[in-house]
Amino acid sequence: MKKNISYFSLRRKRETRDGILFLLPAIIFFLIFIGIPMLMAFGLMFMNYNLLITPTWIGLNNIKRLAIDPLFLRSLGNTFKFFIILTPIHCILALGLAYIVSEVRNGMLKSVYRSLIYFPTIVTTASVAIVWVYMFATDTGFINFYLRRLGFGDVPWMTDSVLIYVTIAIFSAWKFIGITFLYYFVGLQNIPAAYHEAAHIDGAGRLRIFFKITLPLLSPTIFFVFVTNMIGVFQIFDEPYFIAENNSAARSLALHIYRNAFDNIRIGYASVLAVIMFIIIMIITVVQFTVQKRWVNYDYE
Repeated sequence: MKKNISYFSLRRKRETRDGILFLLPAIIFFLIFIGIPMLMAFGLMFMNYNLLITPTWIGLNNIKRLAIDPLFLRSLGNTFKFFIILTPIHCILALGLAYIVSEVRNGMLKSVYRSLIYFPTIVTTASVAIVWVYMFATDTGFINFYLRRLGFGDVPWMTDSVLIYVTIAIFSAWKFIGITFLYYFVGLQNIPAAYHEAAHIDGAGRLRIFFKITLPLLSPTIFFVFVTNMIGVFQIFDEPYFIAENNSAARSLALHIYRNAFDNIRIGYASVLAVIMFIIIMIITVVQFTVQKRWVNYDYE
């Protein structure tokens, strides 16, 4: 008996050691590129620093600057607008695509559809954004060219304060929805077929099965997708930077941080903005993890 206990104890220690070794590269990467910079941001928010001088302590002056920065509240509001617009698009549209593809019976067609939907995510954002800008340009874009041919006037896709969100939403859905789609697709494939077969035998229709069986069993994936998309949207940078660079109506908080840090060289104030973004994301994430017990089902296995 003692030998068995000793064997299992030794095996557990070996597995723990191997697990730590496998995680070590990721832990080192996190500490160097995320953990340490986060700690530095909390310190630099009380400093006057512009990359050229030694940081000097200025107390709460950077925090007081928030009150006189006209773009802070606007960029924060724009970020919440992106959250309200993009999160449902990514979460709902990707779920619909994943469900449709998962229902395809032909294995080759299923692989083709999966590849086509995921392919845009592997293309660099900068190259796609350049093409997108040419497509949606007011005077020279081919979309407005065909609209003029149909008798419509030019549409200011990238300069209008409302339409810029439509343009970014279309771009974001095409470019990034493949990642969310893949999460949903894998989650759907992992649902035991026995549940659907039992429902069919009981006479349940496809719509009823989807809402009463598929969605509840997919709830852990839905929760993961929503949290990761929420974090991603609150850090949105690529779309406003490449597509709406000169349109302040779509300046996000992340882009505002970038402008202050590298255009205005105010590292201390940019650190304050970064800490505010961190706190907002942390609060929303904690709230989501608190309420997820009410609707996420982990007990179907």
